[in-house]
Amino acid sequence: MTPILVTGGTGRAGRPVVARLREAGRDLRVLSHTRRGTVDGVEYVHADLVTGEGAGDAVRGAGIIIHCAGAPSFRKDQAMTANLIRAAAGLDPAPHLVKISVVGAGRVPVAGPADKAMFGYFASMLASERAIEASGLPWTTLRATQFYDALVIVARAMARLPVVPVASGVRFQPVDTRDVADRLVELALGAPAGLAPDFAGPTAYPMAELLRDCLRAAGKRRPLVPVRLPGKAAAAVRAGANLPAADATVGRRSWEEFLAEQKP
Repeated sequence: MTPILVTGGTGRAGRPVVARLREAGRDLRVLSHTRRGTVDGVEYVHADLVTGEGAGDAVRGAGIIIHCAGAPSFRKDQAMTANLIRAAAGLDPAPHLVKISVVGAGRVPVAGPADKAMFGYFASMLASERAIEASGLPWTTLRATQFYDALVIVARAMARLPVVPVASGVRFQPVDTRDVADRLVELALGAPAGLAPDFAGPTAYPMAELLRDCLRAAGKRRPLVPVRLPGKAAAAVRAGANLPAADATVGRRSWEEFLAEQKP
């Protein structure tokens, strides 16, 4: 059985993917920044996708690559994708390259300074998608909405402020990371599908409602102040460009079920 390589396998998206593949008994390899060897049956391979160092060793022999790694800067994120493609392109047979992306990539315009500052992530993900499409490798891209646990982290950070600014007119349809992992693994073990249908949670919510829920779950109360964000990207998000398309696949776990599991 050829190994499956997971980049970003210790991150928010990658951890549950690794867990699912372990449960399935797959031969599993994780690209890691640290030298860890084999832990609990998972082979960790030291590599740095930003520089490309070790990428060749990480991909060697892999039949499937699930690319969950990302970087906060556009330049580093594109370098990571380019170096992974370069390493994978030398394999014979070519591996199935599976990428996690974001719903709204391609629909949220990122042009001016305000757009780039607040919504540059959408442009970065779209650039990575296009690089993979043009790579010549068999590929699948899954665009998912925002993760429940990421929203909780953001809300708890904002709770340090005396008042919490809220983007007015903005809705999200967030999703449980575990559901995303299930879908990613399903796609990875299937035939290359190109751009898969969007993946989202069961319900869309106003941003203010999500933040109130997060604060309540953390045992905190803060006044929320609506703020109208400037720029074309913000206008597109208010119009729903960050929400899933009509043919989207929907996860099982609700926002309310997720919050019930959280500890204050």
